[in-house]
Amino acid sequence: QVQLVESGGGLVQPGNSLRLSCAASGFNLKNYAIAWFRQAPGKEREGLSCVSISEARTYYTDPVKGRFTISRDNAKNMVYLQMNKLEPEDTGVYYCAADSRLVACLPEYGMRSDYDHWGQGTQVTVSS
Repeated sequence: QVQLVESGGGLVQPGNSLRLSCAASGFNLKNYAIAWFRQAPGKEREGLSCVSISEARTYYTDPVKGRFTISRDNAKNMVYLQMNKLEPEDTGVYYCAADSRLVACLPEYGMRSDYDHWGQGTQVTVSS
């Protein structure tokens, strides 16, 4: 059974950092593209970043480029999202997702939104 469990969310002041973790079980992480999404209050879910299956190349959307870093540890079956210089606009529920298709994350073209497997989400609130 494929399962993704996020952790590390919380309340943080603007300008500070937070690292989210995503623990994968029931499948071998190295064979999947992994992504982070978020859903802000009253808004649709948006993609933030992904890491491809082969070569572990990364992709970032404009709102987080230069501030967030995605990484994966295949040996531990873990994915991380390091978030720096957080802004109130970063507030939302953060989800990790996994998909076995190569096209799920192709840095030359972007990331898809229809990932196969999703975690339950972790809340991040950026406020003073």
